[in-house]
Amino acid sequence: MTTFLVWAPAARRVVLRAGGRTATAVPAPGGWWTAHAPAPPGTDYGWQLDDSPDVLPDPRAAWLPHGVDGRARVYDHAAFPWSDGRWTGRPLAGAVLYELHVGTFSPEGTFDGAVARLHHLVELGVTHVEVLPVNAVGGDWNWGYDGVGWYAVHEPLGGPDGFKRFVDACHARGLAVVLDVVYNHVGPSGNHLPRFGPYLTADAGTAWGDVVNLGEPTVRRFIVENALMWLRDYHLDGLRLDAVHALVDPLAGHGHPHLLAELSAAAERLAAELGRPLPLIAESDLNDPVMIEPRASGGYGLDAQWDDDVHHALHALLTGERQGYYADFGSLTVLAKVLRDAFLHDGRFSTFRRRPHGRPVDRARTPGHRFVVCLQNHDQVGNRAAGERLTELASPARLRIGAVLLLSLPFTPMLWMGEEWAASTRWPYFTSHPDPVLAAAIGPSRLEEFRRHGWDTSAMIDPQDPAAFRTARLDWDEPTRPEHAEMLGLYRRMIALRAAEPELRDGDLTAVACGFDEDAGWFALHRGALRVAVNLAGEPRRVPLSGPAGEVLLTTGPVTTMPDGAAVELGAETAAVVRTRPATPGA
Repeated sequence: MTTFLVWAPAARRVVLRAGGRTATAVPAPGGWWTAHAPAPPGTDYGWQLDDSPDVLPDPRAAWLPHGVDGRARVYDHAAFPWSDGRWTGRPLAGAVLYELHVGTFSPEGTFDGAVARLHHLVELGVTHVEVLPVNAVGGDWNWGYDGVGWYAVHEPLGGPDGFKRFVDACHARGLAVVLDVVYNHVGPSGNHLPRFGPYLTADAGTAWGDVVNLGEPTVRRFIVENALMWLRDYHLDGLRLDAVHALVDPLAGHGHPHLLAELSAAAERLAAELGRPLPLIAESDLNDPVMIEPRASGGYGLDAQWDDDVHHALHALLTGERQGYYADFGSLTVLAKVLRDAFLHDGRFSTFRRRPHGRPVDRARTPGHRFVVCLQNHDQVGNRAAGERLTELASPARLRIGAVLLLSLPFTPMLWMGEEWAASTRWPYFTSHPDPVLAAAIGPSRLEEFRRHGWDTSAMIDPQDPAAFRTARLDWDEPTRPEHAEMLGLYRRMIALRAAEPELRDGDLTAVACGFDEDAGWFALHRGALRVAVNLAGEPRRVPLSGPAGEVLLTTGPVTTMPDGAAVELGAETAAVVRTRPATPGA
């Protein structure tokens, strides 16, 4: 006999339909209902509320093989044959993350298809695979941020067992897995949660719809238990929390910790129990170190946060774009500022927002690995009107400069799938909403959003057009072509150099120093005895090293050590990593 639980506080009558049986649920305290039925794993089931004839999927269903509108299926997490019993995880300090979308990473668009490509990631040298959301969404394909079955794995990707095979295979190859999860809103297609209870509130909203009702304790538990499920039952190594700035927590500061503090405390307890690190990484638009400050001092205690300011500084410098949120970026002065302080907007005026924004980071107490930075990610590529990668926006030489800089910073670098070989495939926004009204509205709403950001919308593809999804898939023939193989070789060498040189992984922000000449277009990042010398100009430039030049560890173009040894001359649009020698006494 299997016991089923469902939270439906406003319901007068709840009925369980499991297999061919019907069982009337019994009310329990707190708005819960319980029912019992002989339902072994593999049994389809659903709930009927009051007088409705609809059989709804369980909000906590672990398996939705019929989609988000169909019946759930009983799933036994304990039945999967894991082989990672000796896996002890990987720390975030010193990590190199690789962000991927399962549906477009491989030709198959499944977890098993992704497993067949893991050797590429091992040879590349990354340590963590960061997977875009995989929970159940309406339609066949989606970015994953429209999830409605929070406890279930999207069936077209391979369902729950498929995801576990992927994680198990990653661990067998030494790769940690971080999952992107969305707790700030629920997708618009197949969302049945409001029929069960007050999961959402219209008191506040996001661009994606009503926000999750964090004023309801049961909903808060729904979120915390979901996070723990991914970490415990799927053996995940961490979570990336989507757009936490959109979490509206009315209980925070009124005798309750912020939801994020609850999450971090719960994850820490589970990490201690499992004996491996389980970092939580916030995507936050607030530029506020409260995310990663200790709970004991009023912070949320998360392990890291995405740092868009570093992305914006690199992107604007490499591409010359200054529209929208790139308005304050693009200079070497700004690059030096974000490498030293993590944020550009740390209380200063933001032209894009038209107000002061952010709060300073305590550089002495905050290691750089707590900031995840990138040249590209799913948002910065996919939220352009046409989904263009940097490959279309910057010269190959500047792409190489970007790679060297990214992997030399005191922060945690993250690559976006295909970046390592300068993939030419675009990655536009795509959906497959089955509701025709919703499907028709997606294109115009995105068009208006892109226009507000100043993007050229002439090449935009309708998100509902199947071609938007098909063309987003990586072309795995590209890495064998000379121009792509050259870029891939650079990424492999640079990641290996970062792994070999502790100074490139050093997260001490107080030790970061930069030299630059805005007019001449050269930049030098000091990393201990190493210098990352960059020439962005279209002609050779002499770059001072503040120390005698020794070995050139890596270069993307011509480099000559000057006779006095205190500088190198770099060819046009070239970056180099140089080891300096101790100065000769008395020299």
